[in-house]
Amino acid sequence: MSKTFQDRRVLTDVSFVVSSGECIGLIGENGSGKSTLLRIVAGIENPDAGMVEVAGARHGASVGLLHQDAPFEPTDTLASALETAVAESRAAIQEIDSCAKALAAHPDDPAHSAAYAAALEQADRLDAWDVDARIASTLAGLGLGAIAHSRRIGSLSGGQRARLALAWTLLSAPDVLLLDEPTNHLDEQAVEYLSRVLRAWKGPVLAASHDRAFLNSAVSGLLDLDPKPLPLAVAESPESSAASGFGVTRFTGDYTEYLQSQADEHERWERQYRDEQAELKKLRAGVRENQQVGHSDWKPRTEVRMAQKFYADRNAKVVARRVNDIRSRLEKLEQRQVRKPPQLLRFTGLTTAGTPAADFGVPLITANSVSVNGRLAPVSFALVAGEKLLITGTNGSGKSTLLQLIAGLVPADQGTLTVRSGSVIGHLHQEVTRGIKADGMITAREAYRQVVGPERSNTVPLSTFGLLHPRDENQEVQKLSLGQFRRLQLATLLANPPDILLLDEPTNHLSLPLVSALEQAIPSYPGAVIIASHDRWLREQWSGKSIEISPFQHCL
Repeated sequence: MSKTFQDRRVLTDVSFVVSSGECIGLIGENGSGKSTLLRIVAGIENPDAGMVEVAGARHGASVGLLHQDAPFEPTDTLASALETAVAESRAAIQEIDSCAKALAAHPDDPAHSAAYAAALEQADRLDAWDVDARIASTLAGLGLGAIAHSRRIGSLSGGQRARLALAWTLLSAPDVLLLDEPTNHLDEQAVEYLSRVLRAWKGPVLAASHDRAFLNSAVSGLLDLDPKPLPLAVAESPESSAASGFGVTRFTGDYTEYLQSQADEHERWERQYRDEQAELKKLRAGVRENQQVGHSDWKPRTEVRMAQKFYADRNAKVVARRVNDIRSRLEKLEQRQVRKPPQLLRFTGLTTAGTPAADFGVPLITANSVSVNGRLAPVSFALVAGEKLLITGTNGSGKSTLLQLIAGLVPADQGTLTVRSGSVIGHLHQEVTRGIKADGMITAREAYRQVVGPERSNTVPLSTFGLLHPRDENQEVQKLSLGQFRRLQLATLLANPPDILLLDEPTNHLSLPLVSALEQAIPSYPGAVIIASHDRWLREQWSGKSIEISPFQHCL
């Protein structure tokens, strides 16, 4: 399967099989085509070449995709949204009742017997018998159990709506389950619940994710869409000349094991490319230089004309044979040589554009029993420049609210929050919106320039940070993937390094290598860093300060 957008091919010769009972993790750099692949498998988009086959599709097998946009309206209630998810299960039970009555009236009619058997099979496939219990357990497992079913969808937080979309997808019980970043708004308990559900899922599951703990616990194998070491003759064919990735790498095992395997593979690729280029240089030089045997001024001892011709002919044959041999080896190597390994995006660090103004150890934030009614229970802490704080808590506990409070986006109802006067605050929001884009079809580079200003964008260009590939800087903002857009948001924050850096769920939507690089850069940042995260992997590696926020139970 292959797919091209305008002048860029995002998927090239992708082939794989996911069997029933398998949960496969789909990984790759931001913009490598993970969401596009899921949309193609779901039938929302068509491939340019190749095909997708879903076993049983002709007989009504369903494919469910966790969309970026929720499949319900803000005016819908929780109850009505859930009923659309289980509508097929409800209908299956009604069909059984209808077929049972018809069979009772005509017990000897084979047609009614067949219809009743088919209705029973459909209800069993959908697990329709326990639909109400499934609704309750799914909502509880995803942290939505306390929300009144009469609540309007529009009144829910962004995280609650995202979890409701996941609940809706699971409750619809598709035969083939496709998930795009399913854990972005889940706390640890909800991730564990989802992992259990997926491990027991009867049909095939394909989940694109950057959640390292989820990939370790839930999936039985990995599909990596990042570029592979194909022969140059294939990589530079007319059909593949604009490709960013070729095929997929299938790996059986968890993400931790794959990390080392991926690093080893790229090192082998670079070494093979270096060795082949050295050999090619040597062979090409050999073709140029090996045009004769012996010294250029050598002549046979005898002056007899016949002898001179004899030796000249023999010399020509030896030269021709040697040159032909070198040319043959050269042609074979040119055909099979691997293409040059792509230059990997390497995050250059949080302080590439400079350092915060606040000196190390200067008090920056003091919170004393600060709270927001219905959203944030009283919290107290103090932070100086150079210190790092991790905020944890269940969904709905107010982690994002606390960051918004520090950023001045919401007022406190009780307690006090003091931020050092003149401190520059950078806030990476949890919600990935297109708000950074002005009117018109501007590129990522133009959007960066609008946010940071012309002078700063000239001094610190977008390319400074290693967050976006050069070709993606010229992409229109609205065509960037969510991960690429989040990289752009991070770059605009770092262009003027803030004294206080607020990161709300920073691992969401970012590729695994970038997440690792970001985590490694945080401890040495001279300013204060406050992270709100449910990422279990990050928490287990954390060495700075941390606080856990208790939720307002009634705010749900």
